[in-house]
Amino acid sequence: MSLAETLQKGWYGQARLPWWCSALAGLYGLVVAARRGMYRLGWLQTVRLPCPVIVVGNLTAGGTGKTPLTLALIEALRERGYRPGVVSRGYGGTQRGPMLLGDLPDPSEMGDEPALIRAAGVPVAIGRDRPAAAKLLVDAGCNVLIADDGLQHYRLARDIEICVIDGERRFGNAHLMPAGPLREPLRRLDRVDFRVCNGGEARAHEVPMRLRGGTARALLDGHEQALSGFSGMRVHAVAAIGHPQRFFASLAAQGIEVMPHAFPDHHAFAPEDLVFSDHLPVLMTEKDAVKCRAFAHADWWSVPVRAELPAAFYDALCARLQDKA
Repeated sequence: MSLAETLQKGWYGQARLPWWCSALAGLYGLVVAARRGMYRLGWLQTVRLPCPVIVVGNLTAGGTGKTPLTLALIEALRERGYRPGVVSRGYGGTQRGPMLLGDLPDPSEMGDEPALIRAAGVPVAIGRDRPAAAKLLVDAGCNVLIADDGLQHYRLARDIEICVIDGERRFGNAHLMPAGPLREPLRRLDRVDFRVCNGGEARAHEVPMRLRGGTARALLDGHEQALSGFSGMRVHAVAAIGHPQRFFASLAAQGIEVMPHAFPDHHAFAPEDLVFSDHLPVLMTEKDAVKCRAFAHADWWSVPVRAELPAAFYDALCARLQDKA
């Protein structure tokens, strides 16, 4: 069992963690508190941009559904007359930036999530220096920015913070990394503007979000068919996301017989990763599909999902934007 698997079992189950995890968690907590304090006291400077910044992030390591929420926010903001852009670190890519993404970005260079978001036709900028990358979007005509996975990146000043919560796994054992999955203490939730609960049962002061997906899209030519067409069939299910079991379970709920293949989050796929001894269909997430399209086979499919949230959430978000303006 790998270290990552051991940690996951300890964070979200009853497995015993290595003895050194608690000691490192204490040290990590001191660093987090010191860094936060230096920004609060002004010893470390934030960069304020001439347009509102919405941060979408989470408190836990791994995926919680930030990218589907970001795509839903883009659509909602466009419908209300805004010109949104997305700034990202470009995790998983080789480029350091800052730079704007072209029409057909290479996920291995720009990162899988920025490439997926750019495919929606929205301006995207990446860079280790996020304020510099964000300025490129302002210069490109964007009048509201979404910082993807930026909750802990305090250098870019923000106007609205959204924390996405995994409604099934929640916060695990509620300990700081590496003794638990938390990037910051749970009290950090008290300072965010919105808490969005992805799946499970939303609790008090949380906005419910559901991921809906009923189609499969062929990687080679983009044609679609109903996901229910795979019901009763055996398929290879591939996922390199923070919580692969969520994807596998969504397919099983459609009556599909799943043979799961979980890879590390942001895994850089190579053709040999997806060589199987049969000719069964291969289903994967959209985030993984952008990395596999160049060597896809005819029976490889992506399963797009759409985040659904209450209209009242978007109304409250836009009202907050107007107040900030």
